[in-house]
Amino acid sequence: MIQPTFYEFFAGGGMARAGLGSAWRCLFANDFDLRKAETYRLNWGEGEMRSCDVRTIKSEDLAGEPDLVWASFPCQDLSLAGGGAGLKGERSGTFWPFWELIKQLRSEGRHPKLLVLENVCGTLTSHGGKDFSAICRALAKEDYKFGAVVVDAALFLPQSRPRLFIIATRDGVEIPPHLVAQNPVEPFHTRALISAFRSLPAKLQNGWIWWHIADVPKRNFHLANVIEENPVDVSWHSAQETSALVDKMSPLHLEKVAAAKRLRRKMVGAAYRRTRYDANGEKVQRTEARFDDLAGCLRTPAGGSSRQFIFVVENGRIRSRLISARETARLMGLPDDYKLPSNYNEAYHLTGDGVAVPVVRHLAGNILEPVLQGVRRAEEIAA
Repeated sequence: MIQPTFYEFFAGGGMARAGLGSAWRCLFANDFDLRKAETYRLNWGEGEMRSCDVRTIKSEDLAGEPDLVWASFPCQDLSLAGGGAGLKGERSGTFWPFWELIKQLRSEGRHPKLLVLENVCGTLTSHGGKDFSAICRALAKEDYKFGAVVVDAALFLPQSRPRLFIIATRDGVEIPPHLVAQNPVEPFHTRALISAFRSLPAKLQNGWIWWHIADVPKRNFHLANVIEENPVDVSWHSAQETSALVDKMSPLHLEKVAAAKRLRRKMVGAAYRRTRYDANGEKVQRTEARFDDLAGCLRTPAGGSSRQFIFVVENGRIRSRLISARETARLMGLPDDYKLPSNYNEAYHLTGDGVAVPVVRHLAGNILEPVLQGVRRAEEIAA
């Protein structure tokens, strides 16, 4: 197949590009964050990245006719932890100037055959479903057929990270029949997604695609595989610091630690500090741990969360520390030769805002590439 091409909007460090792989050719990439753009260039070269507000981009800045446009537009206003502004918010509202570019490309006859819009699952319920409906309406108005899937990175990586992927095809693109299911299929079509679909106007439902994705083999990559014994950017806590974290646990989470000790083998867990209400209605800080072979979803402070901790229980001893930058990269599926920012907070922000690499690869291998292969075959027959 001729090498497919793509634009990557809201690109961050290029994790969608990493997932698409070297078989794809990037024509254009964009991110507003100068530090993220710098990391993108460190890993992918100087050529494609344009660091600026998407509002300032014109269609003449976009080279060629892409097969795919991938847009992981900002989630802060759509997140359940965010302020609830939705698509009217300062950050998530950048979807609309991005969409104006797609409309301009369509007027020039070079809009993409495929579109992927990635965001948090809160997109489905934001403003009572009105934001999700607005995105679907925008797609339909430009003659795109579309559907959506929810994929949890936990299928591939030891991180709980469900994300919504709206996948759309340009009018006239034939979709291979085996990629379309007659009805919703678990686990990729969740109850929340089905509910959001049922809330759409009938006209939008009529063009909906229940994408059929191949099952994922059982994950054999564990949280223990992620952990560095001697990370360069964080240090193991003192016994007193670890005790302070444990002392902030509720009985439920203390029992999780006790259960890990009873197993008499090395157990690796993850934890966050949360603000909760006690029995008197007072706010207290709690340490909430898990030992289910999954890290919590990596988030940035802007996404409503503190930094994550690692707990290791072994031979009756408990050790703790902040998660390292390289560990966060591994939890996103980035290889160890991926160059991270030297500043810890910048690296954490980069990975916490990203899209999980193997999820992108699975979608590319099971939907995007088969669709484009069908397009190429149709073009060859027509020629």
